[in-house]
Amino acid sequence: MSQSLDRALTLLTSIAQDARTLDDLADEIGVHKSTVLRLLRTLEQHHFVRREGARHYRLGSAMFDLANQALDSFDVRRSAQPALAALNARTGHTVHLASYEDGEVVYIDKFEGRHSVRMYSRIGKRAPLHCTAVGKVLVAAMPVARREEIARSIEYPVRTPNTITTPAEYLAELERVAERGYAVDNAEHEDFIHCIAAPVRGTGGEVLAAASMSVPKVLLDYEGLLALVPELRAATREASVHSGWTENGKGH
Repeated sequence: MSQSLDRALTLLTSIAQDARTLDDLADEIGVHKSTVLRLLRTLEQHHFVRREGARHYRLGSAMFDLANQALDSFDVRRSAQPALAALNARTGHTVHLASYEDGEVVYIDKFEGRHSVRMYSRIGKRAPLHCTAVGKVLVAAMPVARREEIARSIEYPVRTPNTITTPAEYLAELERVAERGYAVDNAEHEDFIHCIAAPVRGTGGEVLAAASMSVPKVLLDYEGLLALVPELRAATREASVHSGWTENGKGH
């Protein structure tokens, strides 16, 4: 481990225990205050620490964001696994679980389908928001102002003839997803695959992740895909219950 990284991590560990002054931190890691100040300024720039008053430092918002993302991803993956594995076993189709991270979809779990057609996806791989069913579900769950901000920040790379290519189209699609409670990727990301997705919710009804079922078009037409929506939503409902959601929450 590099010396600077080791020192920065030591600073974060110390600040996590309580607010620290520059003098405190310099004494703890045994270096000159100018070295500590340089590290703190870098950490502050990335919101890992924040100044409190003129002298003290505390952990910044980025630390809590990272912790929450890690906990949410881990917990929802574990709690959703039985329901999604059962859905995969019943249907034979590929099932994904995905979360939102830094303007993209991140796949956090995958259950491979029994058919021979394989998707490019894998756990940890990223995908666009505008042309994936899971991406639509995740963004549709956000406040309207945030949806609009994301819609105007996307570059809209064209993946197939069906790909959404403008903010107006995307926002209209997100409104439909929010109203009906599920999303469709009608061969928008890969031209030989179509997909449906629905939210997995947590204790307060918040959307923790999106689960999807992907099917090659040669095996199932679009109407056949839509006929699977009730089965997918039953699975995401079960996954949500296992994640802490109850009938008294905001619900599906």
